[in-house]
Amino acid sequence: MTDTAAPSENRYIVPALAQGLGILSLFGGENRSFTAPEIAKALSLPRTKVFRLLQTLQSMDYVRCDEDKRHFTLGPALLRGGFEYLASLDMVEVAQPILQRLRDETGLSSHMAIRDKREIVYVARFPARSTIASSVNIGTRFPAHATIMGRMTIFEMDDKELAALFGKEPLVRFTPQTPVSLKALKALLAQDRARGYAVSQAFFEAGVSAIAAPVRDGTGKVAAAINVTAVNAHIDEQAMHGALKDAVLNAASEISRWLARKS
Repeated sequence: MTDTAAPSENRYIVPALAQGLGILSLFGGENRSFTAPEIAKALSLPRTKVFRLLQTLQSMDYVRCDEDKRHFTLGPALLRGGFEYLASLDMVEVAQPILQRLRDETGLSSHMAIRDKREIVYVARFPARSTIASSVNIGTRFPAHATIMGRMTIFEMDDKELAALFGKEPLVRFTPQTPVSLKALKALLAQDRARGYAVSQAFFEAGVSAIAAPVRDGTGKVAAAINVTAVNAHIDEQAMHGALKDAVLNAASEISRWLARKS
């Protein structure tokens, strides 16, 4: 007998868990989305079993079902477990050199985040080269309603979509500037739509200034947001609405153009 038994010979193996992880392992490289029949064929599993596994993984946000209700892609829950799935995302691959250049041009930390329900999840980060830099890491989560990055991911939602997302419960307050009602949030989102970007002076965290802009996918929908942040430094309002705003908007537009080309 060999020292390492084959998986099928190990009586401690949990088949459903192994099959679920097998589904996740399919994603990566050029393989960014699958239908249930494709997964069943690749793993030689019955379609009914694959359907149940996908429903379980989707309920836990390990996979997401696209708008066509057929294709599945990896979900943000993988970040919570420390999985390095980000390399499989076109958006992050495209954004990294642009965010790095944005950091170098402005001298400020640059980031990208995507929305996961009521939160945003940071998926790319280039800290400032100074001794004081943004402390967020890949996988950091913040409430969408209380951050300008979050607002950039929802500022084009209509009233029905916002109501479905936030419900009727009061919104959690983090600073005196936090909107605590859907009405107050909508007022800020209206300003964001008019500008096309958002600025913050300690809006979510004391001592942190930021400028954020939306990133759009190949269909023109908001898919993510980027920003630059300064820690323990007050940025002049004219600069925030001038050169820094232009730099962030230009970077967001460049990422969006590349995503449109790849779609």
